[in-house]
Amino acid sequence: MKKDSKIFIAGHKGLVGSAIMKVLKTKGYENLLTKTRAELDLTDSAQTQAFFEKEMPEYIFLAAAKVGGINANNLYRADFIYQNLAIQNNVIYNAYKYHAKKLLFLGSSCIYPKHSPQPIKESYLLTNELEYTNEPYAIAKITGLKMCEAFSLQYGCNFISAMPTNLYGENDNFDLETSHVLPALIRKFYEAKSNNSDTIVLWGSGNPRREFLYSLDMAKACVYIMENIDFKDLAKDLKTIKNTHINIGYGSDISIKELALLIQKISGFKGKIVFDPSKPDGTYQKLLDSSKINNLGWEPEITLEKGIQKVYEWYLEQK
Repeated sequence: MKKDSKIFIAGHKGLVGSAIMKVLKTKGYENLLTKTRAELDLTDSAQTQAFFEKEMPEYIFLAAAKVGGINANNLYRADFIYQNLAIQNNVIYNAYKYHAKKLLFLGSSCIYPKHSPQPIKESYLLTNELEYTNEPYAIAKITGLKMCEAFSLQYGCNFISAMPTNLYGENDNFDLETSHVLPALIRKFYEAKSNNSDTIVLWGSGNPRREFLYSLDMAKACVYIMENIDFKDLAKDLKTIKNTHINIGYGSDISIKELALLIQKISGFKGKIVFDPSKPDGTYQKLLDSSKINNLGWEPEITLEKGIQKVYEWYLEQK
């Protein structure tokens, strides 16, 4: 990418998109193209085509998606599969049609089988059944990465897919019904402390383990991929490796119970933590093998405790 290249960040208001915007601006990229959903509905094929025909973006970060935690994924199954498929189909196809130089599609670690060996390698994709609670979302994301792979193989496009681990950061979703576990915990501990509660009740057993990556680290990885890695770099071993996407992870995981204790420490909540095992845990462990991107030159910079501290302070400022 050149500093004046036309770069479209789809989903620039979200957790990942806003972080990508910040990194691009810091690095001196000036010609950034953004649209809110009110200005451009990417689930609408006619609107999306008209946008690409007019703007002709050269580089595309596809971070727009309908996202949520276990509860939202399970409740709004039709919305998650339909809206994500529509966004992906429209953006990826029009990127091909209007000759974009490069596209980076962002997926999720939930694409992998429920009982994958740990840590999860890219090659484990489609080797077993998915976790049922977020199956529609996972299927949509698998379709997106395979669509990027197919267009690159058939038409010579430079479309790459990156699979991040669980992300957290500023501009996250803190709604208790639809958010992921880490921002939900931040809100719960903040409210428990503010209300001088004696006890905080959390979903599940607390035993499942999760890997978390700070959104700014993820954004730096995305920009690094766009600047330095092409589809051909990931497809050179395609005869022996059937998947061309690339994992982006922190490198280690933590139990939900340990995470809760860490956020308790950061928030200053002095009460008791109680886990409700009648609520679902989801997959027991999802730790990514990020050796592929590590070998290509990227490593995370922000520790989990430091990242959560930053986000908690940001959340306090919003309040």
